[in-house]
Amino acid sequence: MTSTDGRQEWLTVADEVAAALRADAAERDRAGAEPVAEVAALRRSGLLAITDWGTQQAVTRVVGAADANVGHLLGYHYLQVWRRWLFGGAPLDEGDDHLFWAGVSNPLDAALALTPVAGGFEVSGRKTFATGASVADRLVVSATRVDTDEKVTFTLDARADGITYAGDWDNIGQRLTASGGVRFDNVRVPAERVLGVHDAASPRQSLAAIAFQLVLAQVYVALAEGALAEAARYTRGTTRPWFLSGVDAATADPYILAAYGELVADVEAAGLLADHAAAALGEASDRGDDLTADQRAATAALISSAKVVSTRVANQTTSRVFELCGARATAAAHGFDRFWRNARTLTLHDPVAYKAREVGAYFLTGEHAPFTGYS
Repeated sequence: MTSTDGRQEWLTVADEVAAALRADAAERDRAGAEPVAEVAALRRSGLLAITDWGTQQAVTRVVGAADANVGHLLGYHYLQVWRRWLFGGAPLDEGDDHLFWAGVSNPLDAALALTPVAGGFEVSGRKTFATGASVADRLVVSATRVDTDEKVTFTLDARADGITYAGDWDNIGQRLTASGGVRFDNVRVPAERVLGVHDAASPRQSLAAIAFQLVLAQVYVALAEGALAEAARYTRGTTRPWFLSGVDAATADPYILAAYGELVADVEAAGLLADHAAAALGEASDRGDDLTADQRAATAALISSAKVVSTRVANQTTSRVFELCGARATAAAHGFDRFWRNARTLTLHDPVAYKAREVGAYFLTGEHAPFTGYS
């Protein structure tokens, strides 16, 4: 997970991508099309090929602040490529580092059925949510062998025969994440595409679940950062001071200044906590098979803490910015509602109360979070 990638150079590229996304984010949100153009822009930028863990986290935040949809897709892409290494996966094939990866493994759906055949397997079944899969080049998929009941993870070409994308993602937020369902009908899985069998007791393999939680926390922080930045631009240039304020500009109103100060402090704190959790996960991953259950538990509690705080901060910030901009900021042309809709949708991914409970139990009793698809 650690290497030297030239972080500043990648952050410069991320800033350029973010500027382009920000320019028409509201219009693209209203259109709600599949993010084909957005993923193509990520490919062209080279951001998909970043291998350094810390740089990936920073880039996800920069892109996510401009467009939470694309930040979500990018953060998940990095995790799908990394998941290969949880099984000791071989390096990517030549050219694959510039392809876009997505995953199919929604834990709450019935497991996909994996049937042994000559030279490999065939997989069948349906998953309700598969973020980014319909616009991906490659998929990381988990399914259960029908003969042994083992959970197996493998990779597939996203355009392989027998894969059908439902295109049924129609939620109020994260409209451009292509998070609809996917169906597999006797899709061929060559033996060489199998990454490995899931070990339910392995601390190392269990990192996948909490890594997804971390990406969500980073995107929540990005949403809050993006909402603050857009609101600040509007307040500086458009918001009028209230007539009783006694000041000539909204930027001189003490109530507006204090409110921004509180929000900025909260967002910065949430970002630092998310980065602290990201560093801990990077260290845990680097331990490989030497990672202990106690070390994994400490990492999980820290990530859950980041999830709890970032959830609150994202929902609060994306709502309160309207109070600081004024009534005219609710005009559809500005599209400020997209931040709140995205935050409200994405923070319902799994109940944050259970993350708070895990943190409290670890703090009070040392109880380890169970190894599940969400913890």
